[in-house]
Amino acid sequence: MPTLIYLIAGAGLFILILVAANIVSRVTGRSPAKQASQAQAEQSTAEASDTAESTPEESETPPVTEAPEPPAEPVSLTISVVGDCTLGMDSTFDYDTSFNNYYDMYGSAYFMQNVKDLFAKDDLTIANLETTLTTAEEKREGRYYNFKAPPEYAKILTDGNIEAVNTANNHMYDYLDQGYSDTLAALDAENIVHFGFDETAVMDVKGVKVGMLGVYEIDREFAEIEAEVKDHIAKVKSEGAQLVIVIVHWGEELDTMPDQDQTRIARMAIDNGADLVCGHHAHVIQGIELYKGKYICYGLANFCFGGNVYPTDMETIIFQQTFTVTGNEVAQDGNINIIPASCSSEYTFNNYQPDLRTGDDAVGIMTKLRERTEALVTAEPQPADLLKSDAVDASVLTLTSSGGGLIGGAPASGGTSAAQPSQGEASNSGSYTEDSGSYNGDDGSYGDGSGYDSSYTDEEAYYDSLYDWDAGYE
Repeated sequence: MPTLIYLIAGAGLFILILVAANIVSRVTGRSPAKQASQAQAEQSTAEASDTAESTPEESETPPVTEAPEPPAEPVSLTISVVGDCTLGMDSTFDYDTSFNNYYDMYGSAYFMQNVKDLFAKDDLTIANLETTLTTAEEKREGRYYNFKAPPEYAKILTDGNIEAVNTANNHMYDYLDQGYSDTLAALDAENIVHFGFDETAVMDVKGVKVGMLGVYEIDREFAEIEAEVKDHIAKVKSEGAQLVIVIVHWGEELDTMPDQDQTRIARMAIDNGADLVCGHHAHVIQGIELYKGKYICYGLANFCFGGNVYPTDMETIIFQQTFTVTGNEVAQDGNINIIPASCSSEYTFNNYQPDLRTGDDAVGIMTKLRERTEALVTAEPQPADLLKSDAVDASVLTLTSSGGGLIGGAPASGGTSAAQPSQGEASNSGSYTEDSGSYNGDDGSYGDGSGYDSSYTDEEAYYDSLYDWDAGYE
């Protein structure tokens, strides 16, 4: 009996202890087991707080900053530039020998078949399109010739791997506003980038934005051209252009030397951000100048030229430069290749099919270019290795003097180089006569054996004097 009493008493005591613990748990919000854990946590928090108070800078969350952009990687791109592409005819031309008849006989791929592989290997090819692509009939009055072709002739460019064209030239409005707008529409249909006059272009080439503008210089004031060039360079740069190419239609036809307006415009364009300046209109090769590390190619001559079966001079060049662009910086590495060519794959007449030249032909073309380059009055001395071509030995192209003075020397006084003959003076490269603007080679000819009568002020008048367009060639 006493044992039972002890058991009952012990059970009651145990129940009292559990009740008391439960009361404590309800009051404090935690069980006795968790009290020790929480006390431990509070002690850790207090210690952490003490540490934070002693070293506040270590407790602050570091500010979130954007990771810096990785430095831009250099990108190399090769750009080829060619001269006049007159992809059509005047209505007075003899159809049997015309550009249009060749198209009808051989199709669009015929014309560029000898150069298309070269242009396929570069990253961008730019040409001067000097033809309207239109069915319009109303012509601009007072013209020697009004060039046009059907709109589908734009395919000649795509077949030849030519991606962009300048339209700022003296034939783009031969068929007035309708002819011009039709031409742009025809180019758009073939995805050919076009620029010129008030239109600029920015093209993505291998991730590099290439800005292009075309300038028409003839019979315009320098101040007007300067304002246009500055505005258009600023425009393409605002659109992200990292590389700027300026194409200019300028000078006098058949002049082998650029005039003062050409040199002034070219240097002004470079002063305002151009990385390359190339020109045409003279129908003959003109020299090349290096100005502030940038190239000026004054005259690219004819390229695919439907304007005449017997051009005064069929020799031409393809100016090719490989640019290295890092961000907005363009390296001045002089990486050029001048490719000698002809506007015809025939030697005695123009078959409208540009052709690359090798061997003695290449040497002759590049020698002509070197001589005309040495005769330039340049803004600064030119490097002896200014001209470069994979087609000929470097010795053919090595300059011995320049318009800026002897190679590596001080500029010549009076702006005349030792290489440039005085008026009427003969030299190994022929003579340049400033008054007439004519160039006479050793044989007194312009390359076709006929000789050029300088009393004619431009090539169109000269052609008119030789050829009765209605009667055919005599």
